[in-house]
Amino acid sequence: MTLDEKFTKLKDGLKAMDKVIIAYSGGVDSAFLLKAASLSGLSDILAVTGISESLQKDELSTAKELASSLNIKHLTIMTEELSNENYANNPPDRCYYCKKDLFGKLREIAEKENCPFVLDGTNADDAKDWRPGRRAAMEEGVRSPLLDAGLSKKEIRELSRSLGLSTWDKPAAPCLSSRFPYGRKITAEALDRVSRAETFIKKFGIKELRVRDHAETARIEVNAEDFKALTDDAIRNEIVSFLKSLGYKYVTLDLQGFRSGSGNEVLTDINSENHGDTEIRRKET
Repeated sequence: MTLDEKFTKLKDGLKAMDKVIIAYSGGVDSAFLLKAASLSGLSDILAVTGISESLQKDELSTAKELASSLNIKHLTIMTEELSNENYANNPPDRCYYCKKDLFGKLREIAEKENCPFVLDGTNADDAKDWRPGRRAAMEEGVRSPLLDAGLSKKEIRELSRSLGLSTWDKPAAPCLSSRFPYGRKITAEALDRVSRAETFIKKFGIKELRVRDHAETARIEVNAEDFKALTDDAIRNEIVSFLKSLGYKYVTLDLQGFRSGSGNEVLTDINSENHGDTEIRRKET
């Protein structure tokens, strides 16, 4: 199937739903899904963004701007995953509890609005990956039109670019909880510290990075081409000073560079009961 045929299949499938609620983070996938929905002739579209301490603050403003530019109704709701010990204790399937909370709230909204369909931005690549949140989506009856159309992340970026979406080359921006090793308890204070650390480093022109929080140590991941900028004496001293002011005793640069899912590298297998595979594959974290 060609890319154009996949895009047509996506729009036709959306149009047949008529009225939808979209779990909308403002990332590459959900932004593209929102745009596709706006082009499909749907009679009613509601984009809903879940807000919590684990959401990067600049992500919300971006999501609001895009929804407004598409003239789509946009609702923000508070999610409460940190109040769930199953989430806060940070097990390997942490994302399941987050998505269960979000999709449960979206299902409640859908029932009030008499809307039969709740959608998310899962794509075809995600089906090959370790995604605990997929189980929550299936339990709550959430549909994944990008997956159904067979669209990969690369194809979504290509289509987004052709449609003029500013998100076409946006780096992945998973929740801040992904910065902590599994088993390390997640708190609002720890999430805020990571958020402030990453925001500070971004001001030096670093677009793709993670500050991995290992209690006393901040392990910074950036692309190899950004090493030179971060090791400049003036910039390095500023970063070290600021991160130490946040409470880190040690500030390190990971020489392996930025890589999605580095938190999974310490794990070789987990109980396969919930996902049918003993290997944890990398995901965009």
